[in-house]
This record gives sequence, C-alpha cells and structure tokens, in this order.
Amino acid sequence: MVSSEETARIGVLALQGDVREHARALAAAGAEAVEVRRPEELAAVDGLVLPGGESTTIGRLLRIFGLLDPLRAAVGDGLPVYGSCAGMILLAQDVLDGRPDQPLIGGLDVVVRRNAFGRQVDSFEADLEVEGLTGPPLHAVFIRAPWVEKAGDGVTVLARVGEHPVAVRQGHLLATSFHPELTGDIRMHELFVDLVARRLARG
Repeated sequence: MVSSEETARIGVLALQGDVREHARALAAAGAEAVEVRRPEELAAVDGLVLPGGESTTIGRLLRIFGLLDPLRAAVGDGLPVYGSCAGMILLAQDVLDGRPDQPLIGGLDVVVRRNAFGRQVDSFEADLEVEGLTGPPLHAVFIRAPWVEKAGDGVTVLARVGEHPVAVRQGHLLATSFHPELTGDIRMHELFVDLVARRLARG
C-alpha cells in the first residue's frame, strides 16, 4: 500500500486489454487509477500500467494516438511502468517470433519470446514464488503468454516457470508474463504502487 502522504496517480493505458481490471487492482492497492489515451494524460501520471492484449495492435494504436514517442521519452526519464503480458513485450528491447514492424517502447533490457507458451488453447494457470512478495505463492494466469528468453545484467528475475523468467524488474520497470488483474490477488499491483510511491517520496 502507499505509505506516503501523497497518493500515487497511476495511469492504465486504455487502448486495448484489461483496463478496468487493472484500475480496480490499483485502487485496491491504494493508488488513484486513471485511464491514459493521450500524451497530456500520460504527462499527468506518476506511473503507468501497460495491460495485456495484442501487442502488435497496441503498438499500432500507440502510434495512432501519438503516444509511442512520448512513452519512450517517459520511460527514458524514469517513469515507473508495469507491463503485463503484451505490456512485457512492449517494454522489451527485442522480441522473438514477433512481426518485423512491431512497435516497441523499449527500456527493459530483455529479449522476449512472443506466444512462448503457445496459443490461446494453451493458456494455463500456475502458483509462483515471486521475489518481493510475502504470503503464499501467487496464483498466475497465463494467456498466450511470452517469456523472457534473455535478460541483461541489470535485470532481476522475480519468478520463473521452469527455467523461463516470467516476472522481471529493472529499476523503475516491472513486467510479468501473466495477468495478475484477473485473480483478485493485488500483490503485484501493491509491489508496483510501492515502487511508484518510493519514487514520489524521493521527489
């Protein structure tokens, strides 16, 4: 939960995906959740969630709505961003098995394999030990999920399925292959809200 006097204002990219579910989880974690569709809305938030969806479509919509370059600049300036599923793909430096014209935000020093666990019919759930979370294992939902094929030295792996990283953090960036907004367990959102709150406290 946010412990500082200032409530974190966290945006959810509202172009496609589980926008309402993420907003509810952020609110439950103590943040003020707002939808982001325009550059001026992006400029008014303390952090941003990139929800799941279809990464190529979201990338195309980022261009159409004039958000791609502002988002790249914001990530470069240290805006805390949490990407789940497609959001992880968008934050990656490189993507395997993606379209050659896939627009990426970048910033996270990972190579991600798109649809690594298979297609929609191969969706699954798993209980994960996640570094930084207290309590029981996190029940995670994977839908056409990516995994991290390669992570740079500055990237901390928070959780794995088998040998494959499915939750990572690098400084102000957090990413998961799975959809925590679908389970009612808000601990990943609490982790992100705390990350944003600590940045606010530093000024």
